[in-house]
Amino acid sequence: MNKIIDFSQLTIRRLEEGDNIESFNCGDTDLNDFILNEAPLYYNTLLAVSYIAKISDKVVAYFSLANDRVSLGDFESKTDFNKFRKHRFVNEKRLKSYPAVKVCRFAVDENYAGTGIGTVLMDFIKAYFLQNNKTGCRFVTVDAYIKAVPFYERNSFLPLLPNDDDEHTRLYYFDLFDYKDIL
Repeated sequence: MNKIIDFSQLTIRRLEEGDNIESFNCGDTDLNDFILNEAPLYYNTLLAVSYIAKISDKVVAYFSLANDRVSLGDFESKTDFNKFRKHRFVNEKRLKSYPAVKVCRFAVDENYAGTGIGTVLMDFIKAYFLQNNKTGCRFVTVDAYIKAVPFYERNSFLPLLPNDDDEHTRLYYFDLFDYKDIL
């Protein structure tokens, strides 16, 4: 049975030095280690910014974001890239790359898995980059762990490379343009 969460108690903010997150456990050693040890290093070297989601004083989830792009180099051929952009951009806006934000890390504490908090956070990320068009960002990208692919697909992400054969991750994207009228 899934835990019912009062999302009105949810707060989302940047990870700050001194935040107590020691009790966080998503069940994945790499993701746990990132938020406990590596997130400040990524922040200090200007590579990524991490955010924590809390209910009361408990960190229930986190995500890290970095700048990215969707470009010709992501595709197997120029033809594949042209097919991708043809349906999204008028001729005058056909560039060699398009701005994106990458979800570098995304994890939910085991005790909150299956509650819908992951979707709430994904909606927050989408809205965050659409409100007042902060950065001119068109896409959200993620190198999704294979086991997380169903989550991203439920949240309207699409595979960037349909024939991707990486055994650990798949490159997925979400087109923010499709979401802008919902806000």
